[in-house]
Amino acid sequence: MVADVLAYFSESVEEFVRRRHGELKTRGFTNDEIFPRIAGELRGRRVAAPELSLRQLRRIVYG
Repeated sequence: MVADVLAYFSESVEEFVRRRHGELKTRGFTNDEIFPRIAGELRGRRVAAPELSLRQLRRIVYG
């Protein structure tokens, strides 16, 4: 369990965004719902990520 927590917090912003996008897509959310949700989650992380626009989040996922 400790390893899972450490792995979660050691994720880069890009890894987090891609992982969460995949998880939410699998649950049936649309991109219009996913990207604002991820932006909010990034603000709440223990070590806050820089403020990213929805466009920047899309570019992380889709290149």
